Formats: sequence, C-alpha cells, structure tokens
Amino acid sequence: MLKRIDKTVEFVRQSIGPNKRILDLGVANEMGDALKKAGYEVINTKGEDLDVDFEDYLKMDVDCVTAFEIFEHMLAPFNILRLLAVPNVVASVPLKLWFASAYWNPADPWDRHYHEFEPKQFDMLMERAGWQIKDSEKWKSPETKKLGFRPILRSFTDRYYIVHCQRPEGFTLPAK
Repeated sequence: MLKRIDKTVEFVRQSIGPNKRILDLGVANEMGDALKKAGYEVINTKGEDLDVDFEDYLKMDVDCVTAFEIFEHMLAPFNILRLLAVPNVVASVPLKLWFASAYWNPADPWDRHYHEFEPKQFDMLMERAGWQIKDSEKWKSPETKKLGFRPILRSFTDRYYIVHCQRPEGFTLPAK
C-alpha cells in the first residue's frame, strides 16, 4: 500500500498535471516537500487563522490551491472556499470514524478537529462553496505498527478522502 503522502502526490499529478504552481493552505510541511520533489512550485500560508485572515490568498496567481487535512481544524472552511479565484482545488480530510470521537488536543487550540467529515458532507461543503467535484478517492490509514482495537479497525476502514474540484463553467465569484 502506498503511504498517504505518495497517494496524495499521485492524486495531485493525475488531477492537475505536472509542474504547476500550488498554494498550499497550511505551513510548510512534509507534504509540500514531496510536491516540490515531484516538480511543483509550492507556496505555503504562514500559519495565520484562515477562518478570518485569508484575503491575501484569494486571488493568487496559482494553478491550484491544496488543503491537506486542514479543513477539519477550521471552524468555517466555507468562507475561504467560496471566495478562492483559482481554477483548481485539491483537498483531503480525515473521515469521520464511527468508532472514535473527534480528535481534540486540550493542550493546543490549533490541534483540534472541529469537523470530521463523511464523504457526502465534504462533497456538500465543496459544492455549496461553488466547486464541482471532478474526481475523488478514499483510502485506509497507512500501515501502522501500533497494536489495539483502533489500529485494527483502521486497517479496513477508509480513513482519508481527497477531492479534485473546479469551478463550473460560467461561475462568478460572489460579492463579499
């Protein structure tokens, strides 16, 4: 089984093609490094609260905005999604697990899941924000060496969901 990062890079390559310019919502990380290694130019956000501080990113000259496991940490991802003036979005989220409650780190206000999505909920978010889903994929957690009930369940339960979206023909951005 390919690891999550390898699967994500392959999904991006299939969705938008090679050698594109990407704005990745989130600070520089291992995923961005893998995309750079695959030939993409990656620009990251700076760690600001993207629920309220996203104006600088709305009209950047990029081929795609990516958001890998960030929307579950935002209170209102709809706000930035509906105003992005880019041709493509590739976004992934961890899926809601029936056997576990939402992840919540009480010691770190940034390390919490305000949302854990089912595919139909994430699709609805993207569509309500004006995006048309072109492709999607689900996959299980990468192999883990942990023992226990949850790791066993995760070995056969889809854990991640990724979509490639484009604006529908004739779409115009809403007035703010």
